[in-house]
Amino acid sequence: MEVIEQVHTIRERVQALRCSGKTIGFVPTMGALHEGHLQLLRASARENDVTVCSIFVNPTQFNNPDDYTLYPRTLTQDTELLQTVGCDILFAPAAAEIYPQQHALLQFSFGPLEAVMEGANRPGHFNGVAIIVSKLFHLVQPHRAYFGQKDLQQVAIVRQLIQGLSFHVQLVCFPTVREEDGLARSSRNTRLSPAQRQAAPSLHKALKMAETQLKHLTVADIKAQVSDLLGQVDGVELEYFEIADPATLQPIADLRDVQEVALCVAAAVGPVRLIDNILVNLNEG
Repeated sequence: MEVIEQVHTIRERVQALRCSGKTIGFVPTMGALHEGHLQLLRASARENDVTVCSIFVNPTQFNNPDDYTLYPRTLTQDTELLQTVGCDILFAPAAAEIYPQQHALLQFSFGPLEAVMEGANRPGHFNGVAIIVSKLFHLVQPHRAYFGQKDLQQVAIVRQLIQGLSFHVQLVCFPTVREEDGLARSSRNTRLSPAQRQAAPSLHKALKMAETQLKHLTVADIKAQVSDLLGQVDGVELEYFEIADPATLQPIADLRDVQEVALCVAAAVGPVRLIDNILVNLNEG
């Protein structure tokens, strides 16, 4: 596996690959790799001639400086993992390579999509996501880019970004990978204490409980039940629970005549902020 740290080197490398007719699959990450990332990398290796993984903890998408500082950085371990899943190139730049200017000057607007859930609770987050994804797409020039469903709103943002800027890349989204107790795999899970790790699966439990009530209760009643359930779990503080349109992620107020919903939750488990979601087809079952 080739490791590249410089912007000019990755640009030259992928241009040569494209000129030789190779297809490029791309998995952008912030490191601390887990099975969710590895699933994406294996898929890319199957479907493309060359797989590129980036590891870059992007400062512009953190609205909490402490969260950025504490984000796990495990490059040595990550590099070893990448060699087991068919990754051909690791792009691991320093911040100065990606942001030669001290401040990112670009500003993106995603309208209603960034006014809800993560956008509403993390001001500036999706602008930072859009900046780094745009930069990486320009540098890596992938034919396919792979993302996980756990970051459902991010996937929607990237889809809008691809359409808006006419990137010639196919967006591939894979289902969330979970632990046996339902907890969504996340790099942030490594920061949970043993007691917090025991409490964390309550987010998925709340989503599954809400799923069972979609045909029986109103949106308001389901939200109240989720709030009550998570309120009984020590160390868990609910930030939001939404029943949303899976395409636009706008809140749904009335479930009548609705065919599919996204159930989305965010909560602090101790000092660690976790998110999760499930997609539900109301015509099934």
